[in-house]
Amino acid sequence: MERKQLRELLDGGVLLTSRALEAGWPRRSLTRKLREQGWVRLHAGAWAEPGSSPDLITRLRAVQLIRPRLIVSHRSAAAIWGIETLRRSTGTPLEFIDPGRTLHGGERGVRVRRMHVAPSEVTMIRHGLRLTGVRRTLTDLLRAGPRDDAVVAVESALGCRTVNGIRRPPLTDVAALTASLKAKAGSPGTARASTWLRLCDPHAGSPAETIARLRLHDAGLHPESQAELITPAGRRVRLDFFFRAKGLAVEIEGYAYHGTRDSHRRDVARYNQILQCPEVRSLLRFTAEDVFHRPAYMIQEIRTALAKKL
Repeated sequence: MERKQLRELLDGGVLLTSRALEAGWPRRSLTRKLREQGWVRLHAGAWAEPGSSPDLITRLRAVQLIRPRLIVSHRSAAAIWGIETLRRSTGTPLEFIDPGRTLHGGERGVRVRRMHVAPSEVTMIRHGLRLTGVRRTLTDLLRAGPRDDAVVAVESALGCRTVNGIRRPPLTDVAALTASLKAKAGSPGTARASTWLRLCDPHAGSPAETIARLRLHDAGLHPESQAELITPAGRRVRLDFFFRAKGLAVEIEGYAYHGTRDSHRRDVARYNQILQCPEVRSLLRFTAEDVFHRPAYMIQEIRTALAKKL
């Protein structure tokens, strides 16, 4: 019987060693052919076509095809849903839940948690990839922490965001997440997760804004977030942060996350409009780099501005 070509055995871009062996390929010949043709190793026993650059879904499916009971979760699920996180999906472990709680350990680059998952909390997308739904993904991140990572993810899901060039609507709301956490009362990390959820602002516009607000909170500074003002020309502007009593506006440029020069130019024009508002007496601007890598500098600049006499 003539053996099938390896490409004929692909399943959604993934070739399983076990499937090739079942199709009649001798193990030694298969190993040699995979090496000669330059197949890309995805996971132990799973390969992608030569010359391909496997995307996240393909890499996740490779693991799930070998371990069918696993469910994509946490940051891996967040990336599929278009939810921003502090850690990029590339270079971080692929994350799964084993609802049967029987698997131990895992290959390098794969993290498996043993947790219960209700069928209603699982969604299936293209090629049969199974992952936790939005609400379960976010409650898992809130319960697992750390705080900054979790709050960034939740605020991303609560608002309209452009992720990987695609504009998407809000994916959930605070009430739904509160109910999800309440249903898990008594489970590890749930009480702390509820506290972190109360820190979330549905109107935050970027991960940089989220982290800036958390740094202000930790420093004991509590400005209005997303305060809306009217310019003398009648235009509405929304401030990232506003210390109204001092007339101090604080804006986070967020260029590293907004991602285009056009959006950066629009931000600069908006800064000029902000200064036209009679309530605003001074304006501080910080970059995403300041927020993530120089938060002490940002806090000190704000404290200095607040200390100035009116």
